[in-house]
Formats: sequence, C-alpha cells, structure tokens
Amino acid sequence: MQRFDVIVIGAGAAGMMCAATAGARGRRVLLLDHAVKLAEKIRISGGGRCNFTNSGARADCYLSDNPHFCRSALSQYTPQDFLALMARHGVAWHEKKLGQLFCDDSSEQVIALLDAECRAGGVDRRMGVEVGEVARGEDGFFTVATSEGSFAAESLVVATGGLSIPQIGATPFGYRLAEQFGLPVTPLAPALVPLTFHTDDAERFAPLAGVSLDAEVSCGKASFRENLLFTHKGLSGPAILQISSYWQPGDALTVDLLPGVDVEALLEGNAGSAQRLANLLGEYWPKRFADAWLAQQQMDWKVSEVTGRRVQKFSDAVHRWRVLPNGTQGYRKAEVTRGGVSTRALSSKTMAAREVAGLYFIGEVVDVTGHLGGYNFQWAWSSGFVAGKNC
Repeated sequence: MQRFDVIVIGAGAAGMMCAATAGARGRRVLLLDHAVKLAEKIRISGGGRCNFTNSGARADCYLSDNPHFCRSALSQYTPQDFLALMARHGVAWHEKKLGQLFCDDSSEQVIALLDAECRAGGVDRRMGVEVGEVARGEDGFFTVATSEGSFAAESLVVATGGLSIPQIGATPFGYRLAEQFGLPVTPLAPALVPLTFHTDDAERFAPLAGVSLDAEVSCGKASFRENLLFTHKGLSGPAILQISSYWQPGDALTVDLLPGVDVEALLEGNAGSAQRLANLLGEYWPKRFADAWLAQQQMDWKVSEVTGRRVQKFSDAVHRWRVLPNGTQGYRKAEVTRGGVSTRALSSKTMAAREVAGLYFIGEVVDVTGHLGGYNFQWAWSSGFVAGKNC
C-alpha cells in the first residue's frame, strides 16, 4: 500500500488549491478524482471565462446555518491573494459588474494555473479513479480503496463538491463520507437555480420566454436588484438565481417591476392620456411583457382610466407583484448546492473535523453557499488554502 502525507479526494477548485498549498509545504500529496477531465466546473463557468472571484467577497455574501463560519477562511485567503496568484502566472482579467472578475481569455487559464501549482508542489494527481471504501485505522491513518489500488495517509481532505450539475459528475460521495465519520449534514437543496411556475402561470407567460427586464426580487428579508428573465418553465436571470438560495417551497416572491420609479407620479404626469397603459409602460418594459402582465392583472386600461383607488392598486401591483413559484429546475440547472457538511462540526480556522483528527472538508460539500458572481469560487480558494496550510 502506497503511503502519502495527504490524500485529497476531488480535483476541482477547492481540491486543487488545497493540494497545491499542501504540496508547497513539502507534504506528499495524492489528488484523486473519478472524472477524466480536470476541473470541469471551472471550465464551463462564466460562459467559459470563469468568474473566478468577487472583489467584494465578505461573510454576509454567504449562507450557512453558522453564518460567521466563513469569516476566518475568507480573511486568511482573500480575493487579492488569488489575484496575486493570477498575476504570477500572467493571467489577464477584467471586472464585468458588481465586483465580478473574469478571465480575459479562457477558464482554461485558471485550470492550467492550478495544475502548474500542483506540479510545482510535487502533487501526485490521478484522474478517472473510482474511490471505494474509506476507513481510519487504529494508527490514525486513513486508507482509501480505489480502482488503482489502496492508499493511506495521515490526513484526508474531502473536496468532492455538491449535487449541482450531475451531468458533469456530481455525486453525494462527500456527504456520505461525512456521515460515515459521524459529522452531521444540513438539509440539501439546489441553489442559484431557475424557479418554475405553476401550470396556469407557465401557460400565461410561456410566450414571454427570452424577455428580460430590470427588477428587484425579494423573499423574506433577502432582496436583489438585477435582471429577471422569463423562461419556458418560469423565471431565471441573476435576480432569480440570487433569491433562489433563500427561497423555500411554499414561499412567495415579491417583485418590484419598476424599481426606483414613482408610478403614481408617472400616472399623474400623463393624466387624461388616451394611450393604453401598455404603451406608457413600453418606455420601461418590453412591449410583450407589458401586454401579458397587464392582462394577467386584469388592468388592460387606458391611462385616463387609472383614477381614484385604481392609482394605488396599480402602483401596488407594479411594485409588489406576488409570484408563487412551483419549485426549481433542480440540480441539473443549479450552479451550487445549498447546505452540506455542518460547519458546527468543523474548525473555521483549519477546516478540520473537530472530532476526527486528520479529516478535512472544503468547498461546496461544506454548508457554505455564496451569492452569484464569483463568491463560490472564492470560498473554494479560501477553504482549500486553509486546509492545505493545516493538513
């Protein structure tokens, strides 16, 4: 049986960062993955340009049952630290919007960067390897049975990701391993995912597929203002993906369809006009949406007809459109998984399991879910670095 200092299961963003960091410390590292292609989730992200971090990454941009858990890792390895790594490898980048940083060229550059760091650290990387039974002996060493034989190490790092995008190989392996060693797993759900309509709304709004507009979407205390996109099944776009992480089945969404616009003042400025509301709102909305939405609200009026109580009714409808989603489009369309290995069972300073010496969990498999826009990659870099410094 071949022995290493560290075995990392999962050669994605967090796993590669961890392996490279540990290797740089002189640790003998074995990096395993059942996938044949390296870091496929990095490759497909950001339309192939990888939204690799967000310059504004901070703890309140992450969801967790233990919301303060991510602070330590994020402070130990910041977006600026990853930018310094990019600079050392000559990878050019740009900010798209809202602090979202993308490669100028290709996500392949981020994969190559991490691969180069692993090689520099002497990491033994093996792809297309099926991992079977994992056990911990009385000597404290972990043994990992694989399709290429068994390996042992004093430290085991689990970086197997979540359930999102199963078509590129996502599995529940990491959660089962956590439970095997007695670590609790919080409830799992698709996050950063499109939402679906009930049948009636789906039929009513199906002709609007592809229509996008600026909106502020709220669920409970969470609120996001970005584009909202109609799909054949329901709603998507950045505002919906963001709010989906907070949405629970049965929750209604409140949508402000004209954020920052005083609808009552708009009506007053056009008082007595014979034009239809759809034409007035066409200055702000795509005409197709104005027609369909007014029909749904039974408000296909002329501007001159919006008087008295109708003014407030119309304003409320525009600024507080109530949408009751039927569900989500599931893990196939989700960017990440909400929930995961309970952070209360892990050290925030090292990512180590509190009750199982030498066992670490990092990245998406942990109950830390970032907002849309590079936050989840930053969590991968930060948690992977911290574990790599300590495993």
